Amino acid sequence: MSIGAMLGWIVLAIGLVLVVEGLLYALAQSYARYLAGMLADIPPATLRLAGVGAVAAGVILVWFGRSVG
Repeated sequence: MSIGAMLGWIVLAIGLVLVVEGLLYALAQSYARYLAGMLADIPPATLRLAGVGAVAAGVILVWFGRSVG
């Protein structure tokens, strides 16, 4: 895979993340504020573990998508 193609995939992935996050704020502002308020009550270790889990799930989904397509 060339550098240009890889860069294209990275830009596509970032764009999709922005679309999903933007939809949350555009369609459910009050829920987004509620979730942000809840984050303040969650211990840092729990947030870190959730972040690592999200990264692992993302890597698995990308790997699966690449192997299928």
